[in-house]
Amino acid sequence: LQKTLILLQVTLSVVVGKTLMILFPNAMKRYILKMGEKSRMNRNPKFSYENWGPTFFSFKYLQFVLKVKWKRLEDEAYEGHPAPNTPVVTLGGEIRHLLDFMADNRPLILNFGSCT
Repeated sequence: LQKTLILLQVTLSVVVGKTLMILFPNAMKRYILKMGEKSRMNRNPKFSYENWGPTFFSFKYLQFVLKVKWKRLEDEAYEGHPAPNTPVVTLGGEIRHLLDFMADNRPLILNFGSCT
């Protein structure tokens, strides 16, 4: 049921977005560029609007958004319930699942950080 609702929501969003891109191309370009500023996409000099802007509200865009939203359904964690077995990527590029790293009865500790 959740996947069906997400499908309807995303499909409606894509149809409305595509319609607005056809009817009001300049306004939608400004809107998409403003969204690009929030995500810092505009700061990359190798990307121009012509490279990525027209892909918004395309069929590939619909597929990608659905894939991400459906995958996130599996990643919800609730207090008192088992942890989700989220996919992770090793330093070697191999895709594994979080609970693959459990060993016997030892606790699994996750340490998050970043380097810039």
